[in-house]
Amino acid sequence: MSGDAEPDSRSETVGVTLVVVSAFGFGTLAVLGEFAFDAGLNISSVLALRFALAAALVWTLLAARRRRSDASGRLRLRGRLLAVAVGLGLVGYTGQSALFFWGLEYLTAGVTTLVLYTYPAFVLVLSALFLGEPLTRRRLVALPLVLGGVALVAGVDPAGVAPFGVAIVLGSALVYSGYIVVSRVALADTDGLLLAGYVLPAAAVSFFVYGTATGSLALPATTTAWSTVLGIAVLSTVVPVVTFFGGIRRIGASRAGLVSTVEPIVAVVLGVLLLDEPFPPAAFVGGALVLVGVWLIHAES
Repeated sequence: MSGDAEPDSRSETVGVTLVVVSAFGFGTLAVLGEFAFDAGLNISSVLALRFALAAALVWTLLAARRRRSDASGRLRLRGRLLAVAVGLGLVGYTGQSALFFWGLEYLTAGVTTLVLYTYPAFVLVLSALFLGEPLTRRRLVALPLVLGGVALVAGVDPAGVAPFGVAIVLGSALVYSGYIVVSRVALADTDGLLLAGYVLPAAAVSFFVYGTATGSLALPATTTAWSTVLGIAVLSTVVPVVTFFGGIRRIGASRAGLVSTVEPIVAVVLGVLLLDEPFPPAAFVGGALVLVGVWLIHAES
């Protein structure tokens, strides 16, 4: 990702709007995942279709972008960059998504998204260990806030929060943080949309292979199930990916990170409104600590 831009007021307004749209899109994933489970779909089927459909849409956008610019820009990755992109899909995005949806079987949609949102803290640590980024005083304050918030969330009523589910989603956040750190290096040589064009189909292959090998792969049997899968592919995957990168180009990575902290709030509100999910006061306090910690991390990026 590029560093922070210095946008004019109109560009900044557009950029903030794009990142808000992205956060809303990502915030719908857990709720739509619950709808998919209710429609009788399993994890491997949902994710195989999610990534296959999203990959087709991303490549359509890449082709349209190339025609619109009348450019001969490359759409093919080669060598080390190709291996990294495929590896990110086969291992990184596959592992993160599988753990996220597995955790969703034990947690509410809001809590699942909130726990996943600890990933900036893991990114901070991994970046310090492997990329040489400094751990400043503000960031050292942010880490215990995030971890303390998760501890509070994990300790609330088991009817809404199962500690085992929290552990699974923390695993998803850790895998996702590794994905982000590796992506930062890859994005120095290519753009985000093109990278997604290789990551998404690789992730789809992983779930198709797993689903076929275990006999769990199945197509949606109802219109509702198909609508949910399409919603996950479009609203929760392609739209937020495209709008987030568009927002970064206009307002920079740090501002985009700050604005995107509305994502878990969206998930919590949608879970309460659409799924009648509980959200106890302790979870509210824990969630607030997580968001404050994440805000401190992004504010100094």
